[in-house]
Amino acid sequence: MNTASNQPAGSSALLIHPHWQRNLLVCMAGSFATIVAMTLLLPFLPLYVQELGVRDHAAIVQWSGIAYGMTFLGVALCAPLWGHLADRHGRKPILISVSLGMAVAVSLIGMANNVGQLIGLRLLVGLLGGYTSVSMALVATQAPKERLGWALGMLSSAILVGSLTGPLIGGGLSLRVGIRLTFLCVGAALFLAFIATALGLREARNPPRSSAADAQQIEADTQLGWVTVINWRPVFVMLATSTLLMLATMLAAPIITVYVSRLVTDSARITQMAGLSMSAAMLGSVLSAARWGRLADRIGPWPVVTLCLSISAVLLVPQAFVTAPWPLVLLRFLMGLALGGLAPCIAAVICHHVPTRSIGALLGYCVSAQYVGQLLGPLLGGFIGWNFGMRAVFLSSCALLAAVALWNMRERRSRPA
Repeated sequence: MNTASNQPAGSSALLIHPHWQRNLLVCMAGSFATIVAMTLLLPFLPLYVQELGVRDHAAIVQWSGIAYGMTFLGVALCAPLWGHLADRHGRKPILISVSLGMAVAVSLIGMANNVGQLIGLRLLVGLLGGYTSVSMALVATQAPKERLGWALGMLSSAILVGSLTGPLIGGGLSLRVGIRLTFLCVGAALFLAFIATALGLREARNPPRSSAADAQQIEADTQLGWVTVINWRPVFVMLATSTLLMLATMLAAPIITVYVSRLVTDSARITQMAGLSMSAAMLGSVLSAARWGRLADRIGPWPVVTLCLSISAVLLVPQAFVTAPWPLVLLRFLMGLALGGLAPCIAAVICHHVPTRSIGALLGYCVSAQYVGQLLGPLLGGFIGWNFGMRAVFLSSCALLAAVALWNMRERRSRPA
């Protein structure tokens, strides 16, 4: 059997693609456009639901929440499938397919006639939302080993920038061109991403299979990514870390505005300061992701994961005891700086323990694990805040991140990455 195909993404046996930097730029642009398309309708979603015929205020809130969440449910369900297909048939063909599909689906949202169509199309957008996870697999298999962390960090930054600016772009466009034309404009941008992907990406060909037996073995291996993992335990630890990380960081989501209201004397500034508190963490992650990735290239990704988790846990303690809004914003920003290193380094650890031909599927599972945590976090945070107080939410998040950091430290010492 061809031994090169059994090496993990970070191994020296993996050939470096000559166009990996250009491919990274294309994947960054496409991932940014994809995330913007998923998040742009947040500022005007209730207005659009009302425009589609829903009049009762409680129903508007309910249907808006369902419509927004449907996209991320679709991503969680289909990310491993897109990764599996990309492993079998090539990453570029899948990226071309999902980018074109999303361009059409997002454009159709602007033509919806009722809230049922809106929800169905939002789900379709999620089901087609495999661009980011497949891009991560493409970058991981083409970047040189010594720059893998940096490359994944740059891609992670593009995704975070999309999450941060998506609502801003959507809000600005809807004011200028209207809600329906906003979707058509973003659909056009996604179509440009499709063209850039089709014309700009260069994918390395798979190594030739030496025999029919090799072909049958590869086919059997790619049926389920787990069976080809060289060392499954680190991969399991990273998947669990992804879920618990998102769960811990999302605990405060449902109570942050109420918490800020206790720190602000002017009620007119509550939403402003709450928005700053939420966006400060994301901005910090955008600024730090590539730098953490560069550090991971020097000392290894797993120590960076442990360090980032530990710093984040420490920074959550003073957040529970602040008495003014600006210290909270600063602490959230600093925590974001620490959190920025986790997504690329978790992906890098997985890539070091997974054969090249299974990276897409396993990174897809990683994306699904993140969305599980993102779904459960607000539910658990609301329960803790309601029953034990808002300070308990921050302290619980601290305890959970500290426990995950200790777990990663123990696993890292017993099994070098």
